[in-house]
Amino acid sequence: MKIKSILRKAKKSNKKFVGMKQTRQILKKYRIPVVDGIITKEVNDAIKFAKKNGYPLALKVVSPDVIHKTEVNGLILNIENEKQIRQGFYDLSKNMKKIHARLSGIFVQKMIKGGHEVIVGGKKDPTFGQTIAFGLGGIFVEVFDDISFRIVPIEKQDAKQMIKEIKGYKILKGFRGKPKADMNSLIDILMKVSRLLKENPEIKELDLNPVFALPKEVVVVDARIICE
Repeated sequence: MKIKSILRKAKKSNKKFVGMKQTRQILKKYRIPVVDGIITKEVNDAIKFAKKNGYPLALKVVSPDVIHKTEVNGLILNIENEKQIRQGFYDLSKNMKKIHARLSGIFVQKMIKGGHEVIVGGKKDPTFGQTIAFGLGGIFVEVFDDISFRIVPIEKQDAKQMIKEIKGYKILKGFRGKPKADMNSLIDILMKVSRLLKENPEIKELDLNPVFALPKEVVVVDARIICE
């Protein structure tokens, strides 16, 4: 499905947000790296994925009625074995029934360990148009509110400055023995998100969170797109 078609469909929907499968398609179209995973309703598919990719896993609900998975108990982390996969599928299905949410499937993904959590976001400002944001993720974004902003489109130098001007830049450079984040990949993802936002003005909000900045790559673990 073409991106414009996906966004048009989202705009006509009740909540105006793009589904997980379609969001991943959009990111892949712009060559933004996303975590490996499958969307399925079958427990056996999840078990096969685990045998191929290993543990731990994360399970996330895929539903047209759910935007924030954590608020409706739609996310289970640190799945370590087949028994927990089966229990996780049962629990997530039960949780969705409780709130009368449709369950399109469950996203099964390998959890990423190490590196640094960052966020990359976009928001359409009524005055300036599309803007892009960058900052440390996890607890840091809530505690320090450490975010840099630019108006789209940005140049490579802008992306570099966005990374350098946050207070957590020292952490990304490998503070006190922690691994250094791949700066070139961070710059690359900011440039690609800027292009995505510029070419698709229908997007009202874009949230890539968390994004794991590892020593040799950057990977988007969760993503959300909301249209006007």
